[in-house]
Amino acid sequence: MRNVQGHGKSLSYYDFGHTTVYAARRDPRCSYCAYIPADYDEDGDKDYPLVVLIHGTARGMTRYRDSFAAFAEAHGVIVLAPLFPVNLCFPGDLSSYKFLRHGGVDYDLILLDMIEEMREKYSIPDRRVMMYGFSGGGHFTHRFLYLHPERLLAASVGAPGMVTLLDQSRDFWVGVRDFQDRFGKALDLDAIRQVPVQLIVGAEDRETWEITIQPDDPLWMPDANIAGIDRNDRLLSLKASLASHGIAVRHDIIPGTAHNDTPMLGTVQEFFTTVLDANRRGLRRPT
Repeated sequence: MRNVQGHGKSLSYYDFGHTTVYAARRDPRCSYCAYIPADYDEDGDKDYPLVVLIHGTARGMTRYRDSFAAFAEAHGVIVLAPLFPVNLCFPGDLSSYKFLRHGGVDYDLILLDMIEEMREKYSIPDRRVMMYGFSGGGHFTHRFLYLHPERLLAASVGAPGMVTLLDQSRDFWVGVRDFQDRFGKALDLDAIRQVPVQLIVGAEDRETWEITIQPDDPLWMPDANIAGIDRNDRLLSLKASLASHGIAVRHDIIPGTAHNDTPMLGTVQEFFTTVLDANRRGLRRPT
């Protein structure tokens, strides 16, 4: 078995390529896997950006990791795919991670510590990461952008069913009026403006059965459906809300695609490529 000295930690055979699955040290109920490019040399001086892939409700973390392996090889990046399991906060809990914190579980802080675990193990000097999430992962990603913009090199938000608008007249999760009270941290719009943002959705993503919030739903609050009927409408509302605060976004609509991000991943990776190119040229935003 290969056993080598890594970036501050001993690395084994299972820490390379398609890695094994690790329990998160901050909360071992959560876990993660990674992809490490073949050219990674624990004794070398090459640095790697980190891409974080946030799963949807189906929790397909290894599928996301594997779908970005070729991208990681081509662009010299490391991939991190966390898993936030069902039932963590209560029986039948599918969605609490999408809102960053619930019932004493701070998903955002668990993820940040996963990132630090990776940085301690591998040569990842930049604290900022590129983050992509689809559906439930899109929920997480745009709310993470609001709370931790200083930790993002880019954010790609794929087809979230419910969006949080930058609306100071409504409470979270519909708006952000009580954001500081809820999270102990004020919105930093200037920092958010520095993050390249992609909004992406399938043109045929028009189903409403899963995302229309009824008064008997635990997620119900006033104006729960104010952002629109379907995911296309709601992403347009999110785009308008961001734009109204001076936050530029790239909006991609993938033809012939419903609620399935497989046809979208090439466009997400192309967006990340522009971000990497700009960052390596010393620019904050891609042009």
